[in-house]
Amino acid sequence: MKKNELKDILETLFFITDVPVSLERLKSVFSDKPDIKEELLKEAIEEITQDYAQRPIELRFVADGYQFATRPHNSHYVRRLFREKTTIRISNSALETLSIIAYKQPVTRAEIEDVRGVEVTNVIDTLLERKLIRIVGRKETVGRPLLYGTTLEFMRYFGLKTLNDLPIIEDMSTEKPLEPSGNPEAQQAEAQAENELNSEELFKEPGARDEQENKQEEN
Repeated sequence: MKKNELKDILETLFFITDVPVSLERLKSVFSDKPDIKEELLKEAIEEITQDYAQRPIELRFVADGYQFATRPHNSHYVRRLFREKTTIRISNSALETLSIIAYKQPVTRAEIEDVRGVEVTNVIDTLLERKLIRIVGRKETVGRPLLYGTTLEFMRYFGLKTLNDLPIIEDMSTEKPLEPSGNPEAQQAEAQAENELNSEELFKEPGARDEQENKQEEN
């Protein structure tokens, strides 16, 4: 297969998927083509990246895979087209819990509470709902409690290529939680969302959100 043909196929695959496609997944797609080696795939992907360097769409490596994405400066218009609030706003308590899960995964609820010093059931439920964490199994101990870990959506939100890109910290009890603003692209998106959505909070813990809705109904 000629490289230009390979690039056409890869562009098609990246275009039709809404999740990052890993190199291993791509290798399985071409498993019936012995001439398509990993090195050739990497070369074709690099050329596609360069082809889109000056375009409003870019090929991005995130969450252990490749995916086409719009550039941040156009995100405002994308949201207006779909009329959706696509930016996730995360409370400080949720960020703290998410940071603990990211660094200590797989981790149980009790282990998270030992670090935070407060009950986190509602926060975990919200993070699960937002698909930033997932249940990865059960700990082989008394009661076999659930174990939690982060998701691909978590890495996409924080702009991480792999979990190895997490900043190195010494003490979870004293360090600041992860911040999306550490990623320049996420920072731009947050600023745009702030202007567009004003003070509306899209990410609230269960209970707080219901309380606000009840007050609105009473009024």
